[in-house]
Amino acid sequence: MKVAIYGAGATGGYLGVKLALAGVDTTLIARGPHLEAMQHSGVRLLIDGGELVAHPFCTGDPAEAGPQDYVIITLKAHSATKVVDAMQPLLGPDTAVVTAQNGVPWWYFHKAGGQWEGLKLDSVDPGGRQWEGIGPERAIGCVVYVATELAEPGVIRHLYGNRFTLGEPSGEKSPRVRALSRMLAGAGVRAPVRSIRQEIWLKLWGNVSFNPISALTLATLDKVATEAGTRAVARGMMTETREIAEALGIRFRIGLERRIDGAAAVGAHRTSMLQDLEKGRAMEIDALVTSVQELGRLVGVATPTIDLVLALVRQRAQVAGLYPSLNPRTV
Repeated sequence: MKVAIYGAGATGGYLGVKLALAGVDTTLIARGPHLEAMQHSGVRLLIDGGELVAHPFCTGDPAEAGPQDYVIITLKAHSATKVVDAMQPLLGPDTAVVTAQNGVPWWYFHKAGGQWEGLKLDSVDPGGRQWEGIGPERAIGCVVYVATELAEPGVIRHLYGNRFTLGEPSGEKSPRVRALSRMLAGAGVRAPVRSIRQEIWLKLWGNVSFNPISALTLATLDKVATEAGTRAVARGMMTETREIAEALGIRFRIGLERRIDGAAAVGAHRTSMLQDLEKGRAMEIDALVTSVQELGRLVGVATPTIDLVLALVRQRAQVAGLYPSLNPRTV
C-alpha cells in the first residue's frame, strides 16, 4: 500500500508516524519550517510519556510522490479546496481520497439517494471544485477523534484519542474501506467502519455550536457547556441542527443534554476555532456552521440561532483578518 497524507500537520503527522512505523509506504506532504524539520530529523511524536520517531518520505511537491493507493487529506476544509490542482499527481485510476476533516464533507450527497442525490454544497466546495477535480467516486469519509498539537516544527504532541472512523458514502463495506481499516488497525489506530453520515452529524452536532461560541466568548469547552447562558445558546443551535439532520434521514443515538454533558466532561479544552483565532489562522467557519445553515435552507428548517451566531462569528473572524468577505447568498 502507498499512502500520502496531504497537510501533514499535527493530525496528519501523528497518523504518518503510526503508519510509517508499521511499515506502510507513507508520504507526508507539508510545507514551511515543519516540512524542513521533518526532512532533516524525521517526525517526532510525543505520546504516553515517551517519544516515537519515524522517517517517512516528506515533500512539499506531490509530483515527487506519484500515484497512491490512498490520499488522506488532513487539511482543514477551507484549505482543501485550494490544493485540488496540486494533488493531481497523487491520483491514479483507483486512488481513494479520505476526507479526514471536520464538518459536512463536499461529497455529502454522493450516493445519498433521494431528491438531493449529486447535489454540490457551495459552502464547503465553492463552484464544485473538489467534486469535479477529485471526483466523489474516490471519496471515503473519515471522522477524526484524536487531539494533537504541533509542539514545534517536526514535533507532534498527542493529547488524547486514537480513533479515525471510516465509511463509504454508499454505506457499503467495500474492499477498499475494509483494507484501509485493516491497515490503520495494524498501525495501532482504531479505524472502525460505520455509517459515515451518522458519525459526521454526531460530531458536527457539538462542533456547530461549541466552536463558534467559544471563539466569541474565548471560553473553554467546560464553561461553554455548563454556564447557563452559553449552554442555552448551544442547546438552541443543536436543536436546529438535529431537526435538519433528521430531515435528511439521520437519527441521533444519544440525547441532546447528554451530548452537551459529554462536552462539559472533556474539561478546559480550547476548541479548534478558538485556537485558530488565538493563533491568527483562518477559521473553519463554513464547514462547521455555514454548511448547516445551507442544509437548513435546503430542507426548509428555520435556523434563527445558527444564523445569529454565524453572523457574529463571521464578523469576529473578519475583523481579525481570518475569514474572507461574506457571500451574500448565505447572509
